Amino acid sequence: MLKEEVKSRLDQILLENPSLFLIDFSVSPSQHIKVVIDGDEGVTLEDCMKVSRAIEHNLDRESTDFSLEVTSPGATEPLEMPRQYTKNIGRKLEVKTSETTITGTLVSASAEGIKLEWKAREPKPVGKGKTTVLKSAEVPFTDIVKANVVLKF
Repeated sequence: MLKEEVKSRLDQILLENPSLFLIDFSVSPSQHIKVVIDGDEGVTLEDCMKVSRAIEHNLDRESTDFSLEVTSPGATEPLEMPRQYTKNIGRKLEVKTSETTITGTLVSASAEGIKLEWKAREPKPVGKGKTTVLKSAEVPFTDIVKANVVLKF
């Protein structure tokens, strides 16, 4: 009952704020509601408060005792949805597939997958020494096991 009511409120607030989207939503047996949202331009504190108010103000605390947590994914959290890749174009990602791990700059994202580019040092075709070459790979979403933004410090 509570889960369906919260989901209905969530659907409504996300419809009113199309740049926001749902990453995760759960209701624990102890009535702890956890909502994780992301946005095409990121998520502000105001966005989290807006979603929190939309849920909380429409639930009856007299009939249901609950706690509510609305957050955005942390910087170290893996990317979960194709829509998250679009907002990270231009950033360095570490993408794990079942065969390999690729670290490169995300240059594009489509409905099917992503394209990464990186520079590699390879032996020269003729003569001694190495040369820097630009490599790229297209990775379908179905092949991605885990993808994280590489943070710079």
